[in-house]
Amino acid sequence: DEFRLTPVAKRLRELLGRSVKKTDDCIGAGALESAKALKDGDVLLLENLRFHPEEEANDPVFAAELASLGEVYVDDAFGACHREHASIDGVTKSLPSVAGMLLEKEMKYLGGVVDDPKKPFALIFGGAKVSDKVGIIENLLDKVDIILIGGGMAYTFLKSKGHTIGSSKLEAGLIDKAAEILDAAKSKGVKVYLPVDHVITKNLSNPSDNKVAGIDIEDGWMGVDIGPKSIEIFRGALKGARTIVWNGPLGVFEVPPFDKGSRAVAESLTALDATTIIGGGDTAAAISRFGLSDKMSHISTGGGASLEFLEGKILPGIAALNDK
Repeated sequence: DEFRLTPVAKRLRELLGRSVKKTDDCIGAGALESAKALKDGDVLLLENLRFHPEEEANDPVFAAELASLGEVYVDDAFGACHREHASIDGVTKSLPSVAGMLLEKEMKYLGGVVDDPKKPFALIFGGAKVSDKVGIIENLLDKVDIILIGGGMAYTFLKSKGHTIGSSKLEAGLIDKAAEILDAAKSKGVKVYLPVDHVITKNLSNPSDNKVAGIDIEDGWMGVDIGPKSIEIFRGALKGARTIVWNGPLGVFEVPPFDKGSRAVAESLTALDATTIIGGGDTAAAISRFGLSDKMSHISTGGGASLEFLEGKILPGIAALNDK
């Protein structure tokens, strides 16, 4: 019962200011009867699709049954477009299928980055994993001018350059890949900025026990944010940029005071004459926490979907549409 959409129906009624009927299932006689009874302006919410394994399996019979409930399919769920599921891909085989306004906006901003970004073009990367960002870096390396790397992923890059990182986050299997990326960027004239100092702590559960360290981190300490010198270098590197894409916080922003680096860089973006695009997930959450969401050009609603789009992958949910 915890995965039923009853609370969603309640909230939808509040937001729309009108009645919203909810079915007990997303297919079957009850759902079909409710759909056929709809009049102009009526809203019907189907029950959670994931109660049926056929949804994630993209079962054609299940997809056709879903499609029988409507006349046109509008996909406005960019955050799910990288999934080849029945409600995303399968239904398009039976209905005229178009993009909604949010999906159209996502494609406009992210597509502009992939196809023809205004220059200088800067990428800001953070978060825990190098592995999540390798594909984006490799796909955009011929287009980007500046790359800033902070967050947990920075320590794998610093390790590849021979620096000590204490007990900071490390993807040991990607040290060589990090070195390859730095070499490739250098050969293409792309400026890559790594932290030159760090805010470090011994234990995240005791955030008051922290200090600023230089580029090398001693044993027993972990990096949890970029340091004050790095903040100024990062902010300076972004001056003059016309397109900026940011994916991944620059520190453990959920635990103050380790949000300073992300906050300072976010605030600096608001003063630039640039298209600023924020990746979904933690980066969007950080920008929201700082109260700066309305100051950015676009905040993507897709975590995994935006990553795959920027990697140059074809998203099944977009490829399936008749009119994008």
